[in-house]
Amino acid sequence: MLRLKTILQYNYIYFILLLMVFGVTFFRVSLPKKSKYDISEKEFKGVLLNYKVDGDKFTFILKGKEKIKCTYYIKTKEEQDYLKKIDEGIEIAITGVLSEPLNNTIPNTFNYKKYLKQNNINFTLSVQKYTVINNKIKIHYKIKNWLKRHISNYKSQDYLLALIIGDKSLMDEEIKNSFQKLGVSHIFAISGMHISLLSSVILKVLKKLKLKESLSYLIVIVFLCFYVFITNFQASIIRSIGLFILIYTNRRLDFNIDVLNVLLLDISLILIIFPNFLYNIGFLYSSIVSFSLIKYSYLIKGNYITKMIKVSLIAFLFSLPITLINNYEFNLFTIINNLVIVPLVSLILYPLSMLSFFIFPLDNILLLVINLLELLTPYLLNISIVVPKINFIFIIMYYLFLTLFFKSYKKVYLLLIIILIVINKIVTIIDPNCYIYFLDVGQGDSIVIKKGRECILIDTGGKIDLKKEDWQVGKKYYITDNTIMFLHSIGVSKINYCLITHGDQDHGGEILNLLNNIKVDNVIINKGEVNYLEKQIPKKMLTKSYKGKLNFKLLDTGINYDNENDNSIISLLNVYNYNILFMGDASKKVELDILKKYKIKADLIKLGHHGSKTSSSEEFLDKIKVKDSIISSGRKNRYNHPNNETIETLNKLNIKFKNTQDKGSILYKISKNNVTISYTSP
Repeated sequence: MLRLKTILQYNYIYFILLLMVFGVTFFRVSLPKKSKYDISEKEFKGVLLNYKVDGDKFTFILKGKEKIKCTYYIKTKEEQDYLKKIDEGIEIAITGVLSEPLNNTIPNTFNYKKYLKQNNINFTLSVQKYTVINNKIKIHYKIKNWLKRHISNYKSQDYLLALIIGDKSLMDEEIKNSFQKLGVSHIFAISGMHISLLSSVILKVLKKLKLKESLSYLIVIVFLCFYVFITNFQASIIRSIGLFILIYTNRRLDFNIDVLNVLLLDISLILIIFPNFLYNIGFLYSSIVSFSLIKYSYLIKGNYITKMIKVSLIAFLFSLPITLINNYEFNLFTIINNLVIVPLVSLILYPLSMLSFFIFPLDNILLLVINLLELLTPYLLNISIVVPKINFIFIIMYYLFLTLFFKSYKKVYLLLIIILIVINKIVTIIDPNCYIYFLDVGQGDSIVIKKGRECILIDTGGKIDLKKEDWQVGKKYYITDNTIMFLHSIGVSKINYCLITHGDQDHGGEILNLLNNIKVDNVIINKGEVNYLEKQIPKKMLTKSYKGKLNFKLLDTGINYDNENDNSIISLLNVYNYNILFMGDASKKVELDILKKYKIKADLIKLGHHGSKTSSSEEFLDKIKVKDSIISSGRKNRYNHPNNETIETLNKLNIKFKNTQDKGSILYKISKNNVTISYTSP
C-alpha cells in the first residue's frame, strides 16, 4: 500500500495515462462494429426503453440482442392515450423493417448516424406491429416509471424532468433555443453542481440520523449509481458521480492524490468503460470546465460576485472551442448572463425543484419562479459572434494561447486568441471562390450562393404537412434550423438576399423561421397572388430587384401566369464566365417564353419542379446548350420525382444530372480556372 501511495504522488503519470487512454479510445471507436442483427430480419423481441410520444409518433429504444431505435406511427387517439401510460421495462415483440441510419446530408450539421453509433445503435426500425408479451418489470424500472408519473402531475413538469431526471424533451423548443443563444443552456444539464448539492443534502440528512460516515457515503454512492440509471446514463452525470466516488476513495484510503489528478483519473477510467463518450458533448463540456475550475481554483477569490465572475470567465474561455465546434457561434455576453441565470437556477430553481418533488403544493411557487425566469430571458444581452468551422490547428493554438495567458497573465495572449478568431472569420470573406450549395432539404428547394461577403438564399425548403387531427400534431421541427447552422459554419451571419421563387410550401414554407433566426436584408417574392406566408414577411424587407455585388439577374417574361409554379422567379448567375440557371418550378410553357425574350446559355441548370415532366422540355434544354443539371427531390417522395420522361430527355441530350435524394447536398466550387463538385452523401 505504501509503495502504491508513493507511485500515486507522481503527477505526470495521470497525464500520461490520459494521453494513452485517448489514443486507445480513439482507435477503439474507429473500429467497425458488426451488428448482432441482420438487416433482413423482420421480427424482434426485447425490453422497451426511453419512449416518447410526440403527436402520432411513438419512438423508443428496443433492447434485445442490441439496442435498436424504433419509430411507430399511432393510429388512434385511444392508442396514443394507452402508449402515454405504458411502462418502461416491459417486454415486447415487434414486426418491422430495419434500416441503416443516414449521415447528415447538409454539411456541418448534426449527424444522426454518428449519434446513434455513439450510443451503440446500428439500426433504426420502422415498426409495423407491436405486442406486449410480458408486463412484469424489474424493480428499478418500476421506480423510474413511478418517478415519471409522479412528475407528470405537476404544472412545472417540463422543468422538473429537465432538472431532476435530465430529460429536456418536454421543454419548449423556443425556450431551449433562447437559452442556447444566451450561452446559458448548460444550467439545465445535470452536472457536478447538481450532483454535489444532491449528495450534500443526503449526507446531511444521514448525519442527522447519526450514521457512520463510511455507511453514509456508501448509501450516497449506491443512490448515485441508481440515479445514473434514472437519468439514462448521461455522460456528464457519470463523470460527476465518478469524481465524487474517487474523491471519497482518495480521502478514505489516504492516498493524498491532488484533486486535479483525481479528475484526470476519473476521465481516463470513464473513457475505458465508455469509449463512445470521447465524442459526447456533455462529457467534453463537463470534463473541460471541471478541469479548468480545479486547475485555476486559486484564482477564484473575493466576494460572491467576484467569484461568480471569475468562475464564469474561466468556464467560458475553456469551453469556447467546444461551443464553436457544435454551434459555430457564441454570445459575447455569456459571462454576464451567467451572473444572472446561474444563481437563479442553482440557488433557487434547482433546490425548489427538489423540494417540490416531495412537497406537491410548492409546484405553484416553482411555476412562478419558472415564469420569472422566462420573462427575464428576453432582457438578457445577446450579441452573437458567428465563427466558421474551426479545425484541429485552431483548437491547439487556442488552448496554447489560453494556457500561456493563465501562466503569465499577459494580455497579449488574449489578443492572440482574438486575432485567431478574426483570422478564421476573414479567411471566408477574402476567399475569391464562389460556392453554390444545393441543399438536401427533402422534397423541396433551398440553394445557397456565397462569394466573399455576399450571400444569396434561393428558397427555404419546407415540409408539406398532411392534414392531421389535433391529437396527431407533435412538436414542430424546422428544416431551416439545419440551414442556419450550416450558414454559420461557412461564416454567414447575414443573408443579403432571400428569393422565394414562389409561395408553395416546399419552396418558401420556412421563411418565417428563417427571418426569426438569422438577419436577412432583403426578400424578393414572385409576382402573382400573395399567400398567407408571404403576407407575414415585413414589408420593409421586400424588394423587387437584386442590387448586390454578384452578376445575378432575375429573368422575367413579362407575363402574369395563372398559377404559382409558372410565376416562379427564374434567375441566372454568371461567375467567372460560368452560367448557372435556377428555374424554380417553372413549366415548359414558361421555358419557351424565356427563350423568346432572352438569349441565354447555361453551363449548369437547377431543373424546374424537381424533375417533373411538366418542366425541362427538350427544346429548352437543347437551346441553352446546358451540359450539367441538378434535381432537388426528396427520398421516396410521394410524387415520384424525378419523372422518367425528364430523365430520358436528359440522357437523350447527353446532359449529366445529380439528384439531392441520391447525392445529398451538392456543392459547386467555382474558381477563375476550375469548377469542382463535392457531395454530403447520406
